[in-house]
Amino acid sequence: MRIWRVLALTVFGAGLLAAQGRPQMIEWPSWGGDPGHTKFSAAADITADNFRDLELAWTWQTIDRPMPERNMRPGGFENTPIMVDEVVYVSTSFHRIVALNAETGAQLWVFDPRTYEEGPPLSGTGLNSRGVAFWRGDNGEQRIFIAGRQRIFAVDARTGAAVASFGAGGASALNVNVGRDVPRLHTQVTSPPVVYKDLVIVGTGVPDRLQYRGDPVGTIQAFDVRTGRRAWVFHTIPQSANDFGADTWGNGSWKIAGHANVWAPFSLDAERGLLYVPTTTPSGDYWGGWRPGANLFAESIVCLDAATGQRKWHFQAVHHGLWDYDFASAPTLATIRVDGRTIDAVAQVSKQGFVYVFERVTGQPVWPIEERPVDTETDVPGEQPYPTQPFPTRPPALVSQGISLADANDLTPEIKALAEAELKRFRLGPLFTPPSLRGTVQRPSQIGASNWGGAAFDASTGLLFVKAADNYHVSTVCKNDGQDPFVSWEYSNYCGQYGLFASRGSQGAPAAPPSAPRRDRAPDTVGYSGEKLGGIPLTRRPYAFLVAVDLNRGDIAWKVPFGEGSQAIRQHPLLKGVALPERLGTQGNPGPIVTASGLVLIGGGDPYIYAFDKTTGREIARVATPQRTSGNPMTYRTRSGRQFLVITTGAGPDGALAAFALPGGRASTTTAAGSTGAQPAAELPAAAFARVCQPCHGPEGRSGIAPPLVPMTRSENEVLAIVREGVGQMPQISARELSEDGVRQVVEYLRSLAR
Repeated sequence: MRIWRVLALTVFGAGLLAAQGRPQMIEWPSWGGDPGHTKFSAAADITADNFRDLELAWTWQTIDRPMPERNMRPGGFENTPIMVDEVVYVSTSFHRIVALNAETGAQLWVFDPRTYEEGPPLSGTGLNSRGVAFWRGDNGEQRIFIAGRQRIFAVDARTGAAVASFGAGGASALNVNVGRDVPRLHTQVTSPPVVYKDLVIVGTGVPDRLQYRGDPVGTIQAFDVRTGRRAWVFHTIPQSANDFGADTWGNGSWKIAGHANVWAPFSLDAERGLLYVPTTTPSGDYWGGWRPGANLFAESIVCLDAATGQRKWHFQAVHHGLWDYDFASAPTLATIRVDGRTIDAVAQVSKQGFVYVFERVTGQPVWPIEERPVDTETDVPGEQPYPTQPFPTRPPALVSQGISLADANDLTPEIKALAEAELKRFRLGPLFTPPSLRGTVQRPSQIGASNWGGAAFDASTGLLFVKAADNYHVSTVCKNDGQDPFVSWEYSNYCGQYGLFASRGSQGAPAAPPSAPRRDRAPDTVGYSGEKLGGIPLTRRPYAFLVAVDLNRGDIAWKVPFGEGSQAIRQHPLLKGVALPERLGTQGNPGPIVTASGLVLIGGGDPYIYAFDKTTGREIARVATPQRTSGNPMTYRTRSGRQFLVITTGAGPDGALAAFALPGGRASTTTAAGSTGAQPAAELPAAAFARVCQPCHGPEGRSGIAPPLVPMTRSENEVLAIVREGVGQMPQISARELSEDGVRQVVEYLRSLAR
């Protein structure tokens, strides 16, 4: 008997040792790595010593293809996948969910909600989905949730089949019983939902081009994960005179106000059941003459009870918004140590370049936030800019704010003279200088210092890592000419072709022939610099940074230029023979992650994944990606013990998911059947335009869901920069889909149409 006991103990001990020696799987179970969006991974096999040895382990090519018969083409591929139990779940521009083997990239199943059948979107950036959410029930149920357009879908995580018991055949509507009628396609969703216990919670976005009385109000809605029944709804704009914040809408303007929506991801403190929601600008974006007052809860962080939707606290960062300074990224939940006190905090990075830090439960600022007087002078009839705005005393701003002639680009004496001449055309001033009829240079731009890529947090050091862009745009307000049926306010930034929105009718049909553009009006484009500089910004380099903020001290720990910058700048004739720095700074929204091995990992819009030392900001190495990176990276370790680093690249039909790992496996590629979107050989310019540009810009570029391109007034370099980099105006188009020569030929073709 004793011999059997000894033998049993020996076998048990050997099994225990084997289990202890087996590599632990490390998942990436939500869009931001965890519900608090720290974007931190405990995976530490990829280190500073071996990062440069990474190899492409597998790639997956998007299954989305242009649909000329529906006037549709895929938008940006800005997804960050999740990985749960050895399966990677990724969503495409057309809101399809694809399950992949985490080790090999082999496609397991596809769910297609067929949202493309609803027709072209009202947004010029096209359809887009940045991620999905996962839920596991007590009885072993596993579901994937995705919100697309005006519905939320529930899918069986094992099979990819719609969950028929959820809503109507697997989907619940997001545009019904929300306080006012919401027309078809007047709301949309680009961000992943959040799962809390047995609720799935989702926000909605409203396209900026919708600027009419009674346009959709921002909502956050929670649904039962099993039945799809709505549990609660929170409106970001008061719905009655008795609602909190109604008194911040002068003249009862809450009755007709819309937007203040939640298009960005939001964060969850699952233990406390608290939801942190970042909101956007009210309707009218750049003209608020009809809505005097602070306008709650626009451009605010709102803390809600995740179980009931009841407001716990809020903080408004922009009063009476006129700058499109949406909170565009998920708040980051961080535990920090300030003056000897441990604080469960929430940190929100912003378009205006500030980092706002609050105590998570009470909403009290960790460091004082001061209301300071700002410039209220305006030449726009009816406008009443708010007299003060909040300014955090710590941490310092991440990028330059406001602009003067001293900021003019000085790469060469000729460029400096041209930049100064352009700047003198417009109103210049500090942060929160109001838009104007003349045109105000707004810095940071409406795309902002930080956008949906957000921040990453390392608990061991208290460092928050942010990619911050230094950008600007010319904010011009004009009297509404009545050409756009979706713009009804007396004044707006809709100014014909040279506005952010151009003459467009419903679903891309022109409402009227587009008027000739005014030559004295600057287009509302990030980085506009005039015809001679075309593509070279008016401001000095660098144009992007990677910044580490010490949240324990409220200081910047380090700040380094990030990215090679635009090739359109490097190839510009005015810079021929000029030695440029290696890092001009790459604009773009994707952000970083951080790992337990001390690496800050980011693509950031460049054709590389970079590794930076988290303590110093030193670039350790970079690894080339198949195309320009387009989303936040993520990382995981499978049961085999292999760590993978995964990132989306490219856009449109050229989008691809690329997975890197240390040597030891065999690279594989999964490509969908049919056209890959590559440019045909010897293609005529008219055919190239019809294939790539016409779905958005309409026949011969005259009008569509995106601005008309005829008459073509921009330089080839400026067009090339917009096409390759998107700059917040459109999905990127890769060189594989349309070569540089192809872009130039299309520009010449468009010019010929106006002759």
